[in-house]
Amino acid sequence: MNFLKNVCNSLIKPVLPVNSSHQLNLLSSVQQVRGTKKYVRPLRIRYPMWFLRQNRAKTIENLTKDNKAFIQEVICDKFGLENIEGGTPTCVSLSPLKSDPAVYTEKWRPGTRRVGLIVRKIGVYPMWQKDGTQIATTLFQVADNHVIKYIPPNEFEPVRKRYRVKQREMGAVIVGADSTDPQKFTKEYCGLFDAAGVLPKNKLCRFIVSPEAALQAGTPLYASHFRVGDIVDIRGKTISRGFQGVVRRWGFRGQPKTHGSTKTHNRPGNIGGGGEKARVWPGKKLPGHMGNKWRLLKGQEIVRINTKYNVIYIRGQASPGNVGDLMYMFDTILPLSYFCDFI
Repeated sequence: MNFLKNVCNSLIKPVLPVNSSHQLNLLSSVQQVRGTKKYVRPLRIRYPMWFLRQNRAKTIENLTKDNKAFIQEVICDKFGLENIEGGTPTCVSLSPLKSDPAVYTEKWRPGTRRVGLIVRKIGVYPMWQKDGTQIATTLFQVADNHVIKYIPPNEFEPVRKRYRVKQREMGAVIVGADSTDPQKFTKEYCGLFDAAGVLPKNKLCRFIVSPEAALQAGTPLYASHFRVGDIVDIRGKTISRGFQGVVRRWGFRGQPKTHGSTKTHNRPGNIGGGGEKARVWPGKKLPGHMGNKWRLLKGQEIVRINTKYNVIYIRGQASPGNVGDLMYMFDTILPLSYFCDFI
């Protein structure tokens, strides 16, 4: 037994003396590589600039009526008087721009991409045309949109970064919707709106635009941004249906209802996981969460615009979300030659 201990100690002991500097450098340079990857791919998704802590902790401050009135006076002095534009509460000042209007020297060319709008779905409503025919339309209201910031192409970095991509020729315009009380947000989040000179927004969105379609921070956007007859795309989230089975989620027929079947009426049945693969194939239709996913509805026609209340009428049931949800509306990415025979 002692012989084995001596052998083990001789194997463990270092060849060099303990106080040797060469041994210390050698031990410090050795790293544990077992169980680690040889190459770690960098993250391809980067958080946007407004990914900050938005809501702050609500505490009981016990403010008096005079204190609350003084806070409202400070807000009005900084952002303007309270006003309701198109049924949406906001603040209006003498000038919507905090600084002098910018002058852009770029020329408009075919294929130029411009900014879109953040709209709120009102619902589906019938409309009668001049010849008496009835059509279904979906109503969207422009929810107090303002330009928050313009990012030029040389400073714009997409959130989803790809490899081996050439220098981008497009910039980005950040648009905000739904002005609210700045006391509800943190100081860091409210700092995003200092350059625009507007109230903090509940919703922020980024639109990729051409350099000649850039807008200055603080520019308001209305329903007149589009015209009757324009073709737009609408992007929003579908209605969340919760956890659903294969019958409701994917439209499966289900198992037989009679002839000896017991508690298998709505089950998917065999998923084909046997054989050599012995696994579940990616993309297999199985039970899971239904809805609450981004959907893009392309090629929708504008049939009417109400400039008083900033309401846009879209032909048909053109909306992937629920009533009251915020969505993005912008010029279509489809070629307009496809719609020449239908409009």
